[in-house]
Amino acid sequence: MDTPDRFTSGSIQPTPSLTQSSGLMDLLGVAAVLLDGEGRIVLWSPQAEELFGYSAQEALGEFAAQLIVHDHDRETAMKLFASVMETGKAWAGVFPVRHKEGTTRLVEFRNTRLRARGGFYALGIATDAATLRQVERDASLSIRLVEQTPLGLAVLDTDLRYLAVNPALAEIIGRPAEECLGTYVGEANPFSDTAAVEATLRKVISTGHSATDRYVEERTSTTPGSDHVWSVSYNRLEDSAGQTSGVTLSCLDITDRDRDLHDLIRARQRLTLIAESSARVGTTLEVEQTARELADVLVPDFADVSAVDILDSVLHSRNPTQADPDQELFRALAVKAAYPTPVVRAADPPDQLASYGPDRLVTQCVRSRQPILISRVDEEGLTRIARDPEAAALLSAAGIHTYLATPLIARGEVLGTLSLTRARNPRPFDQDDVTLARELADRAAVCIDNARLYQSLNDTAITLQRSLLPQRPTHHRGLEIATRYQPAKATTEVGGDWFDVIPLTEDRTALVVGDVMGSGINAAITMGRLRTATSTLTNLDFPPAQVLQHLDRITTELDQYATCLYAVYDPHTTTCRIALAGHPPPVLIHDDHPPQLLDLPTGAPLGVGGVTFTAATLDLTLGDQIVLYTDGLVETRHDPIDERLNLLLQLLDHPGRSLEDTCDQLLDALRDPDHPDDVALLIARTQPTRPHRSAEAGAEPP
Repeated sequence: MDTPDRFTSGSIQPTPSLTQSSGLMDLLGVAAVLLDGEGRIVLWSPQAEELFGYSAQEALGEFAAQLIVHDHDRETAMKLFASVMETGKAWAGVFPVRHKEGTTRLVEFRNTRLRARGGFYALGIATDAATLRQVERDASLSIRLVEQTPLGLAVLDTDLRYLAVNPALAEIIGRPAEECLGTYVGEANPFSDTAAVEATLRKVISTGHSATDRYVEERTSTTPGSDHVWSVSYNRLEDSAGQTSGVTLSCLDITDRDRDLHDLIRARQRLTLIAESSARVGTTLEVEQTARELADVLVPDFADVSAVDILDSVLHSRNPTQADPDQELFRALAVKAAYPTPVVRAADPPDQLASYGPDRLVTQCVRSRQPILISRVDEEGLTRIARDPEAAALLSAAGIHTYLATPLIARGEVLGTLSLTRARNPRPFDQDDVTLARELADRAAVCIDNARLYQSLNDTAITLQRSLLPQRPTHHRGLEIATRYQPAKATTEVGGDWFDVIPLTEDRTALVVGDVMGSGINAAITMGRLRTATSTLTNLDFPPAQVLQHLDRITTELDQYATCLYAVYDPHTTTCRIALAGHPPPVLIHDDHPPQLLDLPTGAPLGVGGVTFTAATLDLTLGDQIVLYTDGLVETRHDPIDERLNLLLQLLDHPGRSLEDTCDQLLDALRDPDHPDDVALLIARTQPTRPHRSAEAGAEPP
């Protein structure tokens, strides 16, 4: 069977030493039969015995035509024998023969005449036709597959010289297959790293362990315009006896598959990033925190450095105040880097203002309302990104090679920009990245705008609440007073806690601490109404229990609930009348006794309706302190209230400390940053009364 020309092979030269036989001859079972001039069998090989079924003893000396040819085919056989013997022309073909078992077999013959001493002989070489056809089909299929496959294939001997090269590999090498045959692999290597290829081939030959799916990415002579990805495999060849006969090299261009895989991976990464941003961005209603969350979620998977800058006019809900209308004034809110880099120093520091002219990309981004993409950043691009030449130099030193900015737009208003850069990440930003960044920016912009609007409303509520609270208390005869109000730390919402110090007739003073349940602007408004009502009732000189009864009716009409402590101190008798409406008990501090919680009738909260309140009278001495507070000072999510109250008493066990210092100490030690409640605190210390100076002198009481 001839070898097709397109699969080019080189011959293997035998060495002088003995070599192992090929298994192909054994597979075919080639038989040899020698006939004399009369057609008698004079030589009968062992393979003939297996092919025809007759032993040498049974066959030698017999006429071949009578032994292995059916009667109806004998005349044809005799004519073929006579033609070979008379003309000397060889005959080849398939002829039916009779097996010893009586069956018929088709046998492939090669018959030729031999001259020897004493005359002519006929030599017949035979094999089973079915076996031969199967081998031919297998070989033809293998060669066609090797010839037509896009897989580059080569066979090399143990010295790494090419024995066979298929067209696909010849194209990758860039040389005709005929020129490769017999050459060393280093002289016709499909890839640039010859040393790595040689080392791998020798290791495969020596160990017998195949090296499969080795990825190589480079440009070959046939792909000069772009990088291609190849999957390369190396396998050792062994003959039927297990001896190493060479090694195969195969390589397949998987660029498209690799690109599809990368696209799939990127698509999954995008979905993951979108899911993460939905979960991680906008967890609070704080503008700065939301900006930091957006910057954090994009690093390092999407960008090496991310920055969020908000227009100052938007952040503070005012028109730009800079003198130059061509400039845009930004306030940096967040910068996040995947690793230490000079880019952070080049970026605007968080919470700092920066002014950018019309030639800067960040300005163009907010004014055009469109993303800005620079796939390959050059020196000119750096100057348009950075705030000044020094920052541009830092960006250049950091290796910034690609830039993307997209506007933050919510409800049709441009809030600012999201800026992204890459340095260590070698892949430039592309249009797919623009689409993803824009979607993430749009989602985050809504969260930032919600936080901005909420913060504006909250600022209004806080302003309202602080305006409703009294300013620093004026002097009251017989009392030294210190007060504090502190909003909740774990939320930006205002609460309904309040305190008040109200002068009464005959030098008496009303001390009030209350807490409207809930939070937000409604709680602040309710607090203001109750404070106003308390002040009015106080001026009517109602006793404490009756004041609470009126406040209960008012709170019920407002459909709210509140707790309250109302006390009236008389400096002339040093007595204090106190009534509680569901409020925590006050603390009394004597100079010569440890602080104690007063055991007073608690009463029901305001707003329950129809409740009777009871007042108690305390006899105080000069220098005594009474501490009034709301539950935000002592309550936490995790600690028992008894432990917190004991801690309060321990902190108050310093009678010589100033009232202002005591207020600060209590807030620092007791405030729970995770508890979403505000605090009102009032401390009063009794002191001697002093007579008024002359009114004509125009002086106020000391």
